[in-house]
Amino acid sequence: MSDFRKLGISAAFIANLDKQGITVPTPIQEQTIPLLLKGKDVIAEAETGTGKTLAFLLPLFDRVSLNTEHVQALIVTPTRELAIQITAEAEKLAQTKPLNILAVYGGKNIETQLHKLRNQVHLIVATPGRLMDHMQKGTINLSNLRILVLDEADQMLHMGFLGDMEAIMAQAPKHRQTLCFSATIGQKIKSLAKTYMRKPQYISVKKDQVPLANIQQLAIETTDETKFDDFKQVIDSHNPYMAIVFCRTKKRTIALDEKLHEMGYNCEALHGDLSQVQRERIMTKFRDAEIQYLIATDLAARGLDIDGVTHVYSYDIAEDTKWYIHRIGRTGRAGKNGYACTFVTPKDSINLRNIEKGIAFDIPIRKIAISGVPETNSLRVIKEKSEPKKKPASKRPYKAKPKKSKVRRSKNKTGGSKGRRRK
Repeated sequence: MSDFRKLGISAAFIANLDKQGITVPTPIQEQTIPLLLKGKDVIAEAETGTGKTLAFLLPLFDRVSLNTEHVQALIVTPTRELAIQITAEAEKLAQTKPLNILAVYGGKNIETQLHKLRNQVHLIVATPGRLMDHMQKGTINLSNLRILVLDEADQMLHMGFLGDMEAIMAQAPKHRQTLCFSATIGQKIKSLAKTYMRKPQYISVKKDQVPLANIQQLAIETTDETKFDDFKQVIDSHNPYMAIVFCRTKKRTIALDEKLHEMGYNCEALHGDLSQVQRERIMTKFRDAEIQYLIATDLAARGLDIDGVTHVYSYDIAEDTKWYIHRIGRTGRAGKNGYACTFVTPKDSINLRNIEKGIAFDIPIRKIAISGVPETNSLRVIKEKSEPKKKPASKRPYKAKPKKSKVRRSKNKTGGSKGRRRK
């Protein structure tokens, strides 16, 4: 595998990456960085956790000039959490090349954003809604934009931002460089590319290239009635350093968080009803390892890249293979080992089989040991799921022994059942 120098990254940025412990490029970085450095438009299909943020940030930093006062680069992403996360990664690279970076998203004081916009800003990281507010007010001008990045494009479409995406691309200069990164490339994204991109190069990192080998996967057989008690036994046995717990809905996220809080667990819930200040406070605490269990919905945790997450628990099974991979991809990053555990009720069995088919892997299934059963394996309270019982071997047909006397025998020679009285 090539290193970053062979991809065209400068020595100064390589030194920056070394300090972050990043020494080997991922497949998506290898395939996209050389094209982006040449100014090509690119559509990249890659799951979360494949290193796509650095794939577009490194060439962007190389191509943006410090001597130009206008906004030269714009990254549009669907959620505030992703905007914050991308901004944090960009600020690390800004230690090498001091670009002025502005994060633009709802819930943040707009006056602070306006104040910073009056000064020189090189790079804006924005969510579609707040960006459109600024564009309509004339406080953000894209007429000199050189690079436009659409991150998690499929998710933006899913959240209803198609109109905003088209308006943003329509107001940017035609001769800009456009980069589209998405977990899936559907027909709508292809239509956008045909209209707003210039001969884009298509790059794809397939699901089987997403590094799952270093993630230990397990499914726990449970029921709706016993799920919480089973979950509690498992996390007590693991006592993870940092864990993300996924629930199906916001309501279930809140309920699980409250129940665990009552029992003294160090946890917080992340969902759509929180204010931006609350969300940022929770994410800061989790990144600093001040929270042990982050309980979240799939959308709230979309794209989270947190160092130190050792365990991922699916309290409710993922809807499909795509979301399952997204969930377990929160752990086992940067070559480290991770652990992913899914709780499966009888009604989830078909969903589990579909996920196994999608990842081409049979997830081991275990169940919580009943009272009195000796504790086994590293989970202490979990034992292997019972295999189907084999049919007992048929008994030997009884063969009469040579007649010796007319007395009743207590047992045959092999210790079998009592013999019959002979006539």
